[in-house]
Amino acid sequence: MSIDRLRRFIADMTSLVGGAWQDRDEAATVEVGAKLLGELVSHDDWLPEAMAKCPPHGYAQNLLWCDPFERFSIVSFVWAPSACTPVHDHQMWGLVGMLRGSETSQHFTRDPVTGALAKGLLNKLVPGEVEVLRPSEGDIHQVTNALSDCGSLSIHVYGGNIGAVRRHTFDEASGEPKLFVSGYTNQALPNLWDRSAETRAPLKAL
Repeated sequence: MSIDRLRRFIADMTSLVGGAWQDRDEAATVEVGAKLLGELVSHDDWLPEAMAKCPPHGYAQNLLWCDPFERFSIVSFVWAPSACTPVHDHQMWGLVGMLRGSETSQHFTRDPVTGALAKGLLNKLVPGEVEVLRPSEGDIHQVTNALSDCGSLSIHVYGGNIGAVRRHTFDEASGEPKLFVSGYTNQALPNLWDRSAETRAPLKAL
Protein backbone atom coordinates (compact mmCIF):
# COMPACT_ATOMS: atom_id res chain seq x y z
CA MET A 1 0.00 0.00 0.00
CA SER A 2 1.29 3.45 -0.97
CA ILE A 3 -0.42 6.68 0.00
CA ASP A 4 1.02 8.43 -3.08
CA ARG A 5 -2.28 8.36 -4.98
CA LEU A 6 -4.10 10.09 -2.11
CA ARG A 7 -1.34 12.70 -1.85
CA ARG A 8 -1.59 13.47 -5.57
CA PHE A 9 -5.39 13.62 -5.38
CA ILE A 10 -5.22 16.14 -2.53
CA ALA A 11 -2.77 18.26 -4.51
CA ASP A 12 -5.00 18.17 -7.59
CA MET A 13 -8.12 19.06 -5.58
CA THR A 14 -6.26 21.92 -3.85
CA SER A 15 -5.32 23.34 -7.25
CA LEU A 16 -8.89 22.87 -8.46
CA VAL A 17 -10.63 24.66 -5.59
CA GLY A 18 -7.98 27.37 -5.53
CA GLY A 19 -8.58 28.37 -9.15
CA ALA A 20 -9.75 31.93 -9.68
CA TRP A 21 -12.83 30.68 -11.56
CA GLN A 22 -13.95 28.21 -8.86
CA ASP A 23 -16.34 30.49 -6.95
CA ARG A 24 -18.07 31.44 -10.19
CA ASP A 25 -18.54 27.94 -11.60
CA GLU A 26 -19.42 25.17 -9.17
CA ALA A 27 -20.52 22.97 -12.07
CA ALA A 28 -17.01 23.04 -13.53
CA THR A 29 -15.51 22.25 -10.12
CA VAL A 30 -17.62 19.12 -9.63
CA GLU A 31 -17.13 18.03 -13.24
CA VAL A 32 -13.35 18.09 -12.95
CA GLY A 33 -13.44 16.82 -9.35
CA ALA A 34 -15.55 13.83 -10.39
CA LYS A 35 -12.95 12.86 -13.00
CA LEU A 36 -10.15 13.14 -10.45
CA LEU A 37 -12.09 11.04 -7.93
CA GLY A 38 -12.98 8.49 -10.59
CA GLU A 39 -9.28 8.02 -11.29
CA LEU A 40 -8.52 7.65 -7.57
CA VAL A 41 -11.17 5.00 -6.90
CA SER A 42 -10.24 3.04 -10.02
CA HIS A 43 -7.25 1.85 -7.96
CA ASP A 44 -7.49 0.06 -4.62
CA ASP A 45 -3.89 0.22 -3.41
CA TRP A 46 -3.64 3.48 -1.48
CA LEU A 47 -6.09 3.66 1.46
CA PRO A 48 -4.51 3.04 4.89
CA GLU A 49 -6.02 0.02 6.63
CA ALA A 50 -6.91 2.10 9.67
CA MET A 51 -9.26 4.11 7.45
CA ALA A 52 -10.90 0.96 6.03
CA LYS A 53 -11.89 -1.03 9.13
CA CYS A 54 -15.47 -2.22 8.88
CA PRO A 55 -17.55 -1.39 11.97
CA PRO A 56 -19.74 -4.13 13.51
CA HIS A 57 -22.85 -2.13 12.62
CA GLY A 58 -23.71 1.22 11.06
CA TYR A 59 -20.89 3.07 9.36
CA ALA A 60 -17.62 4.86 10.08
CA GLN A 61 -16.97 8.33 8.66
CA ASN A 62 -13.18 8.74 8.63
CA LEU A 63 -11.61 12.07 7.73
CA LEU A 64 -8.69 11.61 5.33
CA TRP A 65 -8.00 15.31 4.73
CA CYS A 66 -9.52 18.74 5.26
CA ASP A 67 -8.18 21.70 3.32
CA PRO A 68 -6.64 24.31 5.71
CA PHE A 69 -9.18 26.86 4.47
CA GLU A 70 -11.99 24.26 4.68
CA ARG A 71 -12.67 24.54 0.96
CA PHE A 72 -12.97 20.75 0.66
CA SER A 73 -12.71 17.59 2.73
CA ILE A 74 -12.12 13.93 1.88
CA VAL A 75 -13.74 11.12 3.85
CA SER A 76 -13.71 7.33 3.75
CA PHE A 77 -17.13 5.85 4.55
CA VAL A 78 -16.94 2.25 5.69
CA TRP A 79 -20.29 0.47 5.75
CA ALA A 80 -21.26 -2.58 7.78
CA PRO A 81 -23.46 -5.10 5.89
CA SER A 82 -26.84 -3.56 4.97
CA ALA A 83 -26.04 -0.38 6.94
CA CYS A 84 -27.89 2.77 5.92
CA THR A 85 -27.93 6.46 6.74
CA PRO A 86 -30.92 8.56 7.71
CA VAL A 87 -32.43 10.64 4.92
CA HIS A 88 -30.18 13.71 4.90
CA ASP A 89 -28.80 16.68 3.00
CA HIS A 90 -25.28 18.17 2.75
CA GLN A 91 -25.44 21.99 2.42
CA MET A 92 -22.54 21.82 -0.06
CA TRP A 93 -21.50 19.98 -3.22
CA GLY A 94 -20.35 16.41 -2.84
CA LEU A 95 -18.74 13.61 -4.84
CA VAL A 96 -19.10 9.94 -3.91
CA GLY A 97 -16.67 7.43 -5.40
CA MET A 98 -17.09 3.68 -4.83
CA LEU A 99 -13.87 1.90 -3.86
CA ARG A 100 -15.06 -1.49 -2.56
CA GLY A 101 -18.40 -3.26 -2.53
CA SER A 102 -21.56 -1.45 -3.60
CA GLU A 103 -24.06 1.09 -2.27
CA THR A 104 -27.38 2.55 -3.29
CA SER A 105 -28.30 6.23 -3.15
CA GLN A 106 -32.05 6.86 -2.91
CA HIS A 107 -32.78 10.46 -3.83
CA PHE A 108 -35.76 12.45 -2.55
CA THR A 109 -37.49 15.63 -3.64
CA ARG A 110 -39.02 17.92 -1.02
CA ASP A 111 -42.19 19.90 -1.66
CA PRO A 112 -41.29 23.57 -1.04
CA VAL A 113 -44.73 24.29 0.44
CA THR A 114 -45.64 21.21 2.48
CA GLY A 115 -42.12 19.84 3.08
CA ALA A 116 -43.30 16.35 2.13
CA LEU A 117 -40.71 13.98 0.65
CA ALA A 118 -41.13 11.97 -2.52
CA LYS A 119 -38.76 9.27 -3.73
CA GLY A 120 -36.85 10.08 -6.88
CA LEU A 121 -33.86 8.56 -8.66
CA LEU A 122 -32.24 5.44 -7.19
CA ASN A 123 -28.55 5.13 -8.04
CA LYS A 124 -26.41 2.04 -7.48
CA LEU A 125 -22.66 2.50 -7.35
CA VAL A 126 -20.01 -0.16 -7.97
CA PRO A 127 -16.22 0.24 -7.72
CA GLY A 128 -14.84 2.99 -9.94
CA GLU A 129 -18.15 4.85 -10.29
CA VAL A 130 -18.77 8.39 -9.01
CA GLU A 131 -21.99 10.18 -8.06
CA VAL A 132 -22.28 14.00 -7.99
CA LEU A 133 -24.37 15.79 -5.34
CA ARG A 134 -25.33 19.47 -5.64
CA PRO A 135 -27.83 21.25 -3.38
CA SER A 136 -28.94 23.42 -6.31
CA GLU A 137 -30.11 20.26 -8.09
CA GLY A 138 -31.46 18.49 -5.00
CA ASP A 139 -29.10 16.55 -2.73
CA ILE A 140 -31.46 14.94 -0.21
CA HIS A 141 -30.79 11.20 -0.20
CA GLN A 142 -30.41 8.03 1.84
CA VAL A 143 -27.40 5.77 1.33
CA THR A 144 -27.42 2.02 1.96
CA ASN A 145 -24.76 -0.66 1.69
CA ALA A 146 -26.15 -2.78 -1.13
CA LEU A 147 -24.41 -5.88 0.24
CA SER A 148 -25.94 -7.85 3.11
CA ASP A 149 -23.02 -10.24 3.64
CA CYS A 150 -19.98 -7.91 3.75
CA GLY A 151 -18.87 -4.33 4.18
CA SER A 152 -18.56 -1.66 1.49
CA LEU A 153 -16.32 1.39 1.27
CA SER A 154 -16.76 4.68 -0.58
CA ILE A 155 -14.64 7.83 -0.79
CA HIS A 156 -16.50 11.14 -0.42
CA VAL A 157 -15.28 14.62 -1.32
CA TYR A 158 -17.23 17.66 -0.14
CA GLY A 159 -17.03 21.37 -0.84
CA GLY A 160 -16.30 22.23 2.80
CA ASN A 161 -15.59 20.63 6.18
CA ILE A 162 -18.51 18.23 6.09
CA GLY A 163 -18.07 17.02 9.66
CA ALA A 164 -18.46 20.53 11.09
CA VAL A 165 -21.43 21.78 9.07
CA ARG A 166 -24.98 22.11 10.38
CA ARG A 167 -27.21 20.16 8.03
CA HIS A 168 -30.40 18.14 8.23
CA THR A 169 -31.83 14.70 8.60
CA PHE A 170 -35.45 14.23 7.51
CA ASP A 171 -38.30 12.10 8.74
CA GLU A 172 -39.24 10.17 5.62
CA ALA A 173 -42.95 10.04 6.49
CA SER A 174 -43.50 13.70 7.40
CA GLY A 175 -40.52 15.39 5.76
CA GLU A 176 -39.77 17.16 9.05
CA PRO A 177 -36.11 18.32 9.15
CA LYS A 178 -33.82 18.04 12.15
CA LEU A 179 -30.45 19.78 12.49
CA PHE A 180 -27.37 17.65 13.02
CA VAL A 181 -23.57 17.85 12.80
CA SER A 182 -21.96 14.57 11.74
CA GLY A 183 -18.43 14.91 13.09
CA TYR A 184 -15.88 12.20 12.26
CA THR A 185 -15.15 8.72 13.58
CA ASN A 186 -11.35 8.83 13.58
CA GLN A 187 -9.16 10.87 15.93
CA ALA A 188 -5.98 10.80 13.80
CA LEU A 189 -5.34 11.58 10.13
CA PRO A 190 -3.23 9.52 7.71
CA ASN A 191 0.41 10.63 7.59
CA LEU A 192 0.76 12.02 4.07
CA TRP A 193 4.19 13.50 4.53
CA ASP A 194 6.45 10.63 5.52
CA ARG A 195 8.43 10.28 2.29
CA SER A 196 11.28 8.41 3.95
CA ALA A 197 10.74 5.22 1.93
CA GLU A 198 11.01 7.19 -1.32
CA THR A 199 14.06 9.08 -0.09
CA ARG A 200 15.85 5.91 1.02
CA ALA A 201 15.12 3.99 -2.19
CA PRO A 202 18.06 5.39 -4.23
CA LEU A 203 20.45 4.57 -1.35
CA LYS A 204 19.93 0.84 -1.96
CA ALA A 205 21.30 1.26 -5.46
CA LEU A 206 24.56 2.89 -4.29
